[in-house]
Amino acid sequence: MVENVIWPAYLDANRTRSEGRRVSQDLAVDEPTVDEIAKAVQQIGYDATIERDKAYSREHWADRGRVVVRGADDSTKNDLVQAVAAYVVAMRD
Repeated sequence: MVENVIWPAYLDANRTRSEGRRVSQDLAVDEPTVDEIAKAVQQIGYDATIERDKAYSREHWADRGRVVVRGADDSTKNDLVQAVAAYVVAMRD
């Protein structure tokens, strides 16, 4: 089974692409949380596990956590991140 990791930095509107953002500015949000990301992953239909004590390598000083996604064998990581970002944007509206 494939496991994908989604870091909040992937969806953070305050980051540049070189700082770790993986979605376009239209899909990025201010300070996304692991709870929002996990809820979006579950809405898409995959299992999500939150690991709160983890730090993204580009911001090793901040334990913002990460979301481990299981069961996303049928899509690429990029497709998964884009779909999760779209759900997070929709949840905030």
